[in-house]
Amino acid sequence: MRAACASGRGLLLAAGLLAASGAAAKEEPLWEYGFGAGAVAFQDYPGSQTTHAYPVPIAYLRYNGDFLKADRNGLRGRLLDQDRFELNLSGSGTVPAPNDRLRAGMPGLKTTVEIGPSLDLHLAKSADGRVRLDLRLPVRAAYTVESSPRSLGLVYEPKLNLDLAAPAGLTGWNLGLWAGPLFNDRRYHAYFYAVDPGYATAQRPAYEPHGGAYSGSQAGAAWSKRYPRFWFGSYLHVDSLAGASFEDSPLVRRRYDWSAGFGFAWIIGRSRTLVDVTD
Repeated sequence: MRAACASGRGLLLAAGLLAASGAAAKEEPLWEYGFGAGAVAFQDYPGSQTTHAYPVPIAYLRYNGDFLKADRNGLRGRLLDQDRFELNLSGSGTVPAPNDRLRAGMPGLKTTVEIGPSLDLHLAKSADGRVRLDLRLPVRAAYTVESSPRSLGLVYEPKLNLDLAAPAGLTGWNLGLWAGPLFNDRRYHAYFYAVDPGYATAQRPAYEPHGGAYSGSQAGAAWSKRYPRFWFGSYLHVDSLAGASFEDSPLVRRRYDWSAGFGFAWIIGRSRTLVDVTD
């Protein structure tokens, strides 16, 4: 769930990274769902000087089908599953962001969507399945959502992902940690950080991102607990823009991007059919 350099990542992470599940193999319902509420806070876009907090509805969904999966890693289609790797469909996107003082008079940022494959390599796993280290290699094509969609090129976010079930003996809790570099297409950088000459001012000179796909680095943590009829989760995500190819844009005022949030949901329905879950 995360555009590498876009507004609204907090909302996407809250929807996709906080779903809880145990790591050890066991029988689980084929599906279950619920509803709740939460809140997220994030900068309007990485480098922005403006931060907003929003209440958000939470739609809890867990599905353990052979192809389609909805769990703590988000909604994905499993194309190929082997002992050492999986090939999944990866999706993400951003919500629109209001123009802050730096972007006053410029076109607003639209909603974006991303979709593409992700090769997930299983690097290590404990005997009981409670500790798992993966290398995730998603590549997604990004587009704006509007009457005439605009291609923003490719987004590439390789990351190491560590999942811990019952860390430090906390039964029922799950902890996820991740970190890695960020790479985006030049068109993606231009969408967020370019200043066309027609919108240039004395405080905001014209700017066009130069070559280079490096967009900084990311790190984050998400933790959650699933009770028989209740779920709770929260997360913290931080990006560093140090060394990013657009770092000198006049629209960048901070060298970091952060988002955080929490949510809870009541599980109101589940399947009577049980399936083996080893994820």
